[in-house]
Amino acid sequence: MRKFVGERAKRLIANNTIASVVKLNQYQTSSTLSSSNNCCNRSHLPRLPSSLNSHLRCYSVMASKGSKTAPVTLETLNPKVLECEYAVRGEIVSIAQKLQQDLQTNPGSKPFNEILYCNIGNPQALGQKPITFFREVLALCDNPSLLDKRETNGLFSSDSIARAIMVLDQMPGRATGAYSHSQGIKGLRDTIAAGIKARDGYPADPDDIFLTDGASPGVHMMMQLLIRSEKDGILCPIPQYPLYSASIALHGGTLVRYYLDEATGWGLEVSELKKQLEAARQKGITVRALVAINPGNPTGQVLAEENQRQIVEFCKKEGLVLLADEVYQENIYAADKKFNSFKKICRSMGYGDIPLVSFQSVSKGYHGECGKRGGYMEVTGFSTEVRQQFYKLASVNLCSNISGQILASLVMSPPKVGDESYDSYFSERDGILKSLARRAKKLEDAFNSLEGVTCNKAEGAMYLFPRIQLPNKAIKAAEEAKKAADAYYAIRLLNSTGIVVVPGTGFGQVPGTWHFRCTILPQEDKIPAIVSRLTDFHKKFMNEFRG
Repeated sequence: MRKFVGERAKRLIANNTIASVVKLNQYQTSSTLSSSNNCCNRSHLPRLPSSLNSHLRCYSVMASKGSKTAPVTLETLNPKVLECEYAVRGEIVSIAQKLQQDLQTNPGSKPFNEILYCNIGNPQALGQKPITFFREVLALCDNPSLLDKRETNGLFSSDSIARAIMVLDQMPGRATGAYSHSQGIKGLRDTIAAGIKARDGYPADPDDIFLTDGASPGVHMMMQLLIRSEKDGILCPIPQYPLYSASIALHGGTLVRYYLDEATGWGLEVSELKKQLEAARQKGITVRALVAINPGNPTGQVLAEENQRQIVEFCKKEGLVLLADEVYQENIYAADKKFNSFKKICRSMGYGDIPLVSFQSVSKGYHGECGKRGGYMEVTGFSTEVRQQFYKLASVNLCSNISGQILASLVMSPPKVGDESYDSYFSERDGILKSLARRAKKLEDAFNSLEGVTCNKAEGAMYLFPRIQLPNKAIKAAEEAKKAADAYYAIRLLNSTGIVVVPGTGFGQVPGTWHFRCTILPQEDKIPAIVSRLTDFHKKFMNEFRG
């Protein structure tokens, strides 16, 4: 014990003494000493015990090395991290946040009084109200003691109370703060499976469902499972949601682009799939999966049932996993369009063995609960051995958050006829969806009225993706500024109007074309200001660079 204390004391003395010696040595080496006596005279320095000399020598080597090279630099980071990009929260948003700070510290300093974020699908940040039934159930589950209070019956609907009791009875310890099964709480997966069956008309197995923190972790898990090296490729639509290109890059795979046809309303042509698949194979790429986003992000199209059948046939013939991003399934605005899940399409074709992964999220739809991070993926058509690897990866992350799990079950099992919340729930839901449709139409009309701008109809999702024909002088100015032309336009738009959009380069586009993505999420009373500011800016921009 004494030996341990003695050694510890020596180390403490060494550390303190070394620090002072280093400071003195730094001073001495940086000063010009004219007297040789001064150079040699070290009596003013503290004398070190001989037993600490080795500590000092070791420290000196470490200090000299550390002073030359930082332990972490861009050159020493994982190159896959440097390669991936996520434009939705990229440079444009950084500029917007700086402008917002400027407005807060110096009101009136800009030609606008607020930043209008049209860059990301974040409904509640832009004023959308949460669904009352969902929040009542969450509140009761998070604070079960409320169920014992007499006042609760007057503050909460009877069906939200009943649902909360049912959910709590399914949870470990009846507590939202406890870990759950790695796939998610079994009772909640039962509820989701029943909701899928009600939606599709075909049974769903709760053991096929993995509850996740939004859809993104499910996408990352699939890339981690499928990608073995850069020789593995994933077919992705262009334009695409940049989660896919970023995730493929992070996991070391190859993005195999297939282009949607803007001229036919962002149609997905199987001939294009075949062309890109063959080109990838000729380069030695093993294509593992096809990503289909329906409704589309950023393009807003809703796939026709026959088109979906063609995609399923293609995947089956070519031996591809079908990754179905269906997080906007509630956001359908075109009267002649209907959402059909790929699970339903596969089953209607008699294909129960095709490898299919379907993603759903509580962040989108009419609920917009982005911050709650809830969602699920349903995996079908995989062997027992492969499914065990799914579960192993899920287990590494322990479980998804419990509030998100509860919300995912509520989204797939909302109030029914006869429930106290039924009328208010459907009034809130339909009010949000009808308002989104009106906003989409107003923005679509505004874009199509601008010189050199064309915009396809938003059949679903939360975005418009207009194409902009930029003058050659504007493209040259962008090149001189070392920016893509649509990024140059978006930055100028932001600095002039406070409107935040995302350049099309962040999603991919046919070379030589330029776009930007704009959400339809700002509240209806903000839409006129967006249209007015955008129209004025665009006229001035085109006049500046015309000829």
